[in-house]
Amino acid sequence: MSALDYNNIPSHIAIIMDGNGRWAKEQGKDRLFGHASGVEAVRDTLKTAKEFGVKFLTLYAFSTENWSRPQKEIDGLMNLLIDAITSELDSLDNNGVRLMTIGDINGLPENCKHSIEKAIEKTKNNTGITLVLAINYSARIEIARAFHFILLNKKNISTAQITPELIANYLYTNAIPDPELLIRTSGENRVSNFMLWQIAYTEFHFTNIYWPEFRREHLLAAIIDYQKRERRFGKTSEQIV
Repeated sequence: MSALDYNNIPSHIAIIMDGNGRWAKEQGKDRLFGHASGVEAVRDTLKTAKEFGVKFLTLYAFSTENWSRPQKEIDGLMNLLIDAITSELDSLDNNGVRLMTIGDINGLPENCKHSIEKAIEKTKNNTGITLVLAINYSARIEIARAFHFILLNKKNISTAQITPELIANYLYTNAIPDPELLIRTSGENRVSNFMLWQIAYTEFHFTNIYWPEFRREHLLAAIIDYQKRERRFGKTSEQIV
């Protein structure tokens, strides 16, 4: 804690929650046990992030590629998501947490979609930390979707008008800042089609800790690691002093 700079807390942290299945296997359990155990990590991480002034916490919950998993696991994940949102909703609301999603929630089972929409509606006016769930999400699809709506809404657009700012306005994340810190658990060192546009200048932190074991101390260690970085955005060290 003495190493933590309270004046340099990233406002937006994104996390690829990885390792549930491998952790469960090491416990002699099935993969759904690992996913269920990961809910406690979400709870603790959200609480810690809010405590230290993080404004946005984005969690990669379910990718479009995850539909290729066994149907039993997919059904279990959807039921787990419904149960978690339903059981945590009052707590989220009472603690000022605003829930958002990125991804195509219309592609989810109807009961799952309904639970998410209910939670979003109930917490929409909260002004504390914003919890962003990436569900049925693909960064490549997000970027393609942005171009689709640009061409649909701006019939006579010229090539000169297609700017990074314009594209960003059509992304799922148009209303929130890009993450300053991306954490991936379980020892994997890749981004797996997650927020490819938004992480252009994001600092990465990879940890060998499996997601169900991720707790307060691990988040703080990642923030301290982030604080050691010199964020130059293409400039020299002398220019940013």
